[in-house]
Amino acid sequence: MTIREKQNKKEVTRLKNQQLILAAAEKLFSQSGYDGASMSMIASEAGVAKANVLYYFKNKDNLYEEVLNGIIETWNIGLDNASVDDDPAQVLYHYIRSKIALSIHQPMQSRLFASEILRGAPCLQDYMRDKNRPWFRAKCQLFQAWIDAGKMQAVNPVHLLFTIWASTQYYADFQAEVLLLQNKLEYEESDIDEITASVAKIIINGIGLAMPDSV
Repeated sequence: MTIREKQNKKEVTRLKNQQLILAAAEKLFSQSGYDGASMSMIASEAGVAKANVLYYFKNKDNLYEEVLNGIIETWNIGLDNASVDDDPAQVLYHYIRSKIALSIHQPMQSRLFASEILRGAPCLQDYMRDKNRPWFRAKCQLFQAWIDAGKMQAVNPVHLLFTIWASTQYYADFQAEVLLLQNKLEYEESDIDEITASVAKIIINGIGLAMPDSV
């Protein structure tokens, strides 16, 4: 085996182990909270030695932060590449749909994030200031550019974004209530289409736009 092949194999192993550990940590932090999940428990869930966990993540705080940061980055994807030249109805529809799909398929992510915020976001302070706040401001500026270009009605961009987050993540954070009130045992794949159709219409019509024809 050549040196390059050995390096590639080592990199594949590293990425695989990191993903196993992050998935296990997300599950246990979501189920048991920060204090209830130990590094030993996470190692056992991931099927790796505790020493491996500490090799890739120096301590529990570091691992917890990586899990939270990954969740936020996943949520942000739907707006990352949007520009002032885009159709706001199309962009917002697909962003809302992606957020609802994540709430249906990965509700524990939203609940873990919510529990961290309810604690005062002690582990997210730096990330929020250094990464998420600039992202948030950039998206608010994008919304304002659409408003200035006459592409949508004048609303406060800050509260538009908050409204999208609140209305989509509700289906994860309050899943038990949503299902109980509808006399359902669990979400179905068709719920993504149904919820998106309603939530997107309320928001998109609310800023003076029509629902996009091709969705």
